[in-house]
Amino acid sequence: MKRSEVDRNKLSPMMQQYMDIKDKYEDCIIFFRLGDFYEMFFDDAILTSRILELTLTGKQAGLEEKVPMCGIPHHAYASYVDELIDKGYKVAICEQLEDPKETKGMVKRDVVQVITKGTRLDSNLDSKSNNYIANIYDFSYCYGISYADVSTGEVYAILVEGEQDNVIQEITRNGFKEVLVNETIDREIVDTLRKKYDILVSIEKDLLESTEYSYIYKDIEDTRIVKTLQHLLYYIIETKKGNLHHLQSCKIIKSSMYLEFDINTKKNLELVETLRNRERQYSLLWLLDKCKTAMGSRYLKNSILNPLTNKKEIERRYDMVSLLSTEFILRDDLIKCLENVYDLERLVGRITYGNLNAKDLLQLKSSLKELPTIKNILEELHYDKKIETFEELYSLLDRTILEDAPFTLHEGHLIKEGYNQELDELKKIRSGSKDFILSLEKEEKEKTGIKNLKVGFNKVFGYYIEVSKGQVGLVKEEYKYERKQTLANCERFITPLLKEKENIILGAEEKIISLEYKIFMDIREVIKRYVSDLQKVAKIISEIDMLQSFSITSDLYKFTRPEITTESVLKLVECRHPVVEQVMKEKYIPNDIIMDKTTNILLITGPNMAGKSTYMRQCAITIIMAQMGCFVPCKSATLPIFDKIFTRIGASDDLVSGESTFMIEMKEANRAISSATEKSLILFDELGRGTATYDGMSLAQAILEYIHDTIHAKTMFSTHYHELTALEKDLKKLKNVHVSALEENGKVTFLHKVKNGAVDKSYGIHVASLAHLPNSLIERARDILDVYEKKNIKKETFTQTSLFEWNENDSTPKVNPIEEKIKEINPLEMTPMEALNYLYDLKKELKSINQDKNN
Repeated sequence: MKRSEVDRNKLSPMMQQYMDIKDKYEDCIIFFRLGDFYEMFFDDAILTSRILELTLTGKQAGLEEKVPMCGIPHHAYASYVDELIDKGYKVAICEQLEDPKETKGMVKRDVVQVITKGTRLDSNLDSKSNNYIANIYDFSYCYGISYADVSTGEVYAILVEGEQDNVIQEITRNGFKEVLVNETIDREIVDTLRKKYDILVSIEKDLLESTEYSYIYKDIEDTRIVKTLQHLLYYIIETKKGNLHHLQSCKIIKSSMYLEFDINTKKNLELVETLRNRERQYSLLWLLDKCKTAMGSRYLKNSILNPLTNKKEIERRYDMVSLLSTEFILRDDLIKCLENVYDLERLVGRITYGNLNAKDLLQLKSSLKELPTIKNILEELHYDKKIETFEELYSLLDRTILEDAPFTLHEGHLIKEGYNQELDELKKIRSGSKDFILSLEKEEKEKTGIKNLKVGFNKVFGYYIEVSKGQVGLVKEEYKYERKQTLANCERFITPLLKEKENIILGAEEKIISLEYKIFMDIREVIKRYVSDLQKVAKIISEIDMLQSFSITSDLYKFTRPEITTESVLKLVECRHPVVEQVMKEKYIPNDIIMDKTTNILLITGPNMAGKSTYMRQCAITIIMAQMGCFVPCKSATLPIFDKIFTRIGASDDLVSGESTFMIEMKEANRAISSATEKSLILFDELGRGTATYDGMSLAQAILEYIHDTIHAKTMFSTHYHELTALEKDLKKLKNVHVSALEENGKVTFLHKVKNGAVDKSYGIHVASLAHLPNSLIERARDILDVYEKKNIKKETFTQTSLFEWNENDSTPKVNPIEEKIKEINPLEMTPMEALNYLYDLKKELKSINQDKNN
């Protein structure tokens, strides 16, 4: 039965209430509170029962047949919500807003929060990663993007100019879990984010009109960013429906502040997860993360994805890493303190929002306890940021919250004795009354002679005197026992005196629970005054935790401090790939990467499996580490500050969009050559291999020439087109290098050492042999190779100025129309695509000329 098919006039009042609430939250699964359960109905029940493997039942709702229903215990809902959220659904939590015991008629219910991928505040979040929700606001001529981590309160915004692709790159690079868009946005963007990147995308038209959260953007002059933020904030506030004043003032992001790279570079370099398993282990983040706090780990991850471009700030970090390594005793003391610091950012979020418990306050207290020592250590290190120590707040928590307080707030046992006089008196009454119960049991045994008599308690009947069936005859009328309950093996009684004490005990217990909850909430209100200052301290601790992690890894893996230069010189001596070095079994072979003022392009040749890709990756990773403020895996390193990194490493078809490897190659090549500057780094691994040999070779040469003549970016270009090595003669800033291999008795040993000059052999058949292809197949391949090599003893060589053959025996050179056309063009004034189109037309014309000759 579907909800849309129901005659609402026939529904029971409770089900009508459900339908009204569901109408407001059509795109959510409603967890509807009924007593001790959350129930789901109609389509929600059918969907949820299938996903969560729950029993689908039915409920009478005034109709002829039962409506579909399934349910879960309210105290165990979190794991069920997690599973639904992970699968991309939204869950609306609908609570009872009144106590059923004190309400006549229908209990009021309403949604108290909507839980989505990007707005979670619970403790089940990945502690080492931010959980961002973002929005895209289309202004027709540019895009506004803002994003926030509701759990930590961080808020950012950026304006993106240009093509749709720029917006998609910005969204995917940051790993946003959920994205909002306004109504006017191109649906192609929405479809790409949903289908290709599996991002939860919602369309939202409204803007936040309330000024309650205007402090977030009050200092921002750009009205476009303000509007973008209002769009995001409306959704967050309507979704969470609670106090979100832990959200911080927005930080404007400018692309020039950080080293830019796209999601492909992030994946290819395995910065935060591996390509194969998409796991943190064996990524750069895994190697560098020796942080002791969750905040530090998140700060580190953010720094890997956003390396700095400010030389002063980078060297400031170097200074502190160097000092921490020198002052290792202070560093060890700092680490011991950090181990006791909990996630202040997310604790503050839960305290402000209200979904906290006593354990949260105990974690806050434990963290505050370490601040005075941390402050002293930072002062000894001459650290340039000061932290508050919050002695008064620590004292309040130390005097109030019991160390063994329960997770729930409505069971009592929260507040220490000595803090509140009224509470202490109530506890004395309760304690005295319970002592009375124990003495009453002893007295009744002596008075009645019933040795197995006992005084018990349950929530249904309260206190009672229990006598076994065999001893009931000993109960005399003069004892004034009133029969309360008859069980199979005993009788339970009540006396006037016991009833009187029960009222006193239960009344005190109820008052204690109520008063402790009030005191707990009062403490929370006090803490909320410190939210902004606690967030500032959290940021400082995050940074110093990251820097001590850099110091530890630098000492452990023998990293060295880089030298930042303003000149166009990249000199990495004995550079290593930091992750590969740690996971490989044999000794890692370091290599120099040198591109001085006279070299912008390294053309890398060498056999498969020799380490060309690793050589290129370690260059990019070293640059990223250097611009994070971390020491680098080199004997020495001198490098400029790069503005962008572009990579094309590895091959993979895009099955979702139907694009081939070659099309992806060309798109990524276009992105690089259209966006790169002379301060960029470009890594192209075997570009052009996705098409026919001569097409690929021609394109590779044209791209190399364009980069050399027009962009002047530092570039590493690996290739199996050995003909391209001849370009070194004509491209003055191109240098050939190769990864060497040793061939003995038909066997190849990869030396993994990069040397100057070029090679003209790929050893592909040797690699196939290492992969244990059948011997007969390998031998046949060698025979075929011999045939091809004999046919091509004299190989064609591509140079910059001569792409086509001419007959050297012609004593009187004829006018070649193709050659004349080439003389007429200026390649420096053509875009790469125009050059490729022009080359294609020339090939067609040449083919036509040859056909005419043959005819």
